[in-house]
Amino acid sequence: MTIDTCAHCGVAVDLHDRDIRFTQPEPVLDAPDIEPSDVWMTGKDADESVLMQVQGVGTFVRALLRVQLSGGSAVTYGVWVGIDPTDLPRVMDVWWKPEYADLQLEGVLANFVEPWGLYGSRVSLRVLNEDHTPYCVASPESTLAAVINDEWDHKFVLDTLR
Repeated sequence: MTIDTCAHCGVAVDLHDRDIRFTQPEPVLDAPDIEPSDVWMTGKDADESVLMQVQGVGTFVRALLRVQLSGGSAVTYGVWVGIDPTDLPRVMDVWWKPEYADLQLEGVLANFVEPWGLYGSRVSLRVLNEDHTPYCVASPESTLAAVINDEWDHKFVLDTLR
């Protein structure tokens, strides 16, 4: 069996298109002594959930941060985004309905995304595919805006995923 490797970086070609899923938002990981009764989520655990609210910590929604890589590949990060808790009823009302297609939100990234960091960066979310969680589509923060809009050297990004 032969493994195709990238002529530019030597990494196996099948490792260029990657999906990375963060299990929990950083504020939840950093919070001391969270009781199960303080946590509400849409799934049986954080890995399966798309919405989460932790009393005294925050309200979070899953989103996709797609990073275009040189050579036509991409890395898609499944991140948590902190949202205003007053948005949660509206989000829950449309999440499993046709109106989900029109969902747009503002929030802040709740995970560190290497190699850029990005934790706490303001971000706009929009549904681009009704079968996916919302995508990170814009940011007033220059670094996150560049991550969303620019093409990145695939070796620079992939080296942080090993």
